[in-house]
Amino acid sequence: MNPNEPYDAILIVSFGGPEQPDDVMPFLENVLRGKNVPQARMLEVAEHYKQFGGVSPINEQCRLLISALTAELGEHGPHLPVYWGNRNWHPMLADTLAQMRDDGVRHALAFMTSAFSSYSGCRQYREDVARAQAEVGDGAPVVDKLRVFFNHPGYIGPMRARVQSALEAIPASRRTTTQIVFTAHSIPAGMANGCAYEAQLRESCRLVAEAFPELPWKLVFQSRSGPPTQPWLEPDVSDYLRELAGGQDVTDVVVSPIGFISDHLEVLYDLDTEAAAVCQEVGLNMIRAATVGTHPEFITMIRHLIEERIKGTEKHCLGGLGPSHDVCPEDCCPSGRPAATRPV
Repeated sequence: MNPNEPYDAILIVSFGGPEQPDDVMPFLENVLRGKNVPQARMLEVAEHYKQFGGVSPINEQCRLLISALTAELGEHGPHLPVYWGNRNWHPMLADTLAQMRDDGVRHALAFMTSAFSSYSGCRQYREDVARAQAEVGDGAPVVDKLRVFFNHPGYIGPMRARVQSALEAIPASRRTTTQIVFTAHSIPAGMANGCAYEAQLRESCRLVAEAFPELPWKLVFQSRSGPPTQPWLEPDVSDYLRELAGGQDVTDVVVSPIGFISDHLEVLYDLDTEAAAVCQEVGLNMIRAATVGTHPEFITMIRHLIEERIKGTEKHCLGGLGPSHDVCPEDCCPSGRPAATRPV
């Protein structure tokens, strides 16, 4: 089809997650396909899900986001249907694209639930869309990805509000000894070297922290899953919290999972369970800031990203890095793995 045809649908593309205990292992096998992750690590992660009844909240959070976005588009336009496909669990991307084809959709704009550029957060999503299109075959809709939004005011503003709400849970007398600890998913150093992930994260942290000039802040990482011999982005959140407690001038931490847009299982387990236990052990008071979720400004931001592509409206951004590109270059965000180990 002609890629210049007008857009006739919105596609939300997310990671996916199990919704019952029997889903956990098949879901993890999907997540880890083509990756050199030890079986022991997969079983360890499966136990994390079992602690939450085998249910990840991510799918329900996607449903809430889609409901909010549908209402936003219904009120302000553009009046386009919203579809949803996951990379790793139902509704699977191929099934969704087949439904879109059957509904007559030819050209969709995709919002992918990652604010930052990396292989895992951008290119792999695009590869999975291409794989799903190939599976659907003739008539599969063309899908164009909306740009990443790490420095969009509709992301930074709500994240500042989430941090402010967390700060208000700390007595005013202790806020002068409070630090903001921003967290994001760690990725292999080889992957990080080929993309803007770290630079974008630091810019997002800086932009949020500008609203709290009296407080120090630090970017740390969580949820690494590679072998110990492979370097990943550091410091780990738990290691940093222990280090922080060894000083004399920090009594409280606001932990803000800036690298995630919803309170899914990695936030609930790695922060609300593991990091909270570390803080209790070392005597730090930890308040975890919420993710952006369905904050109204964030939902409006998604509409603005859609309007940029459809109407050519202004690309809003904060800071000095400028708006991200609309169309990813061919060599954008490589995996960092040798070609022989990459899935085809």
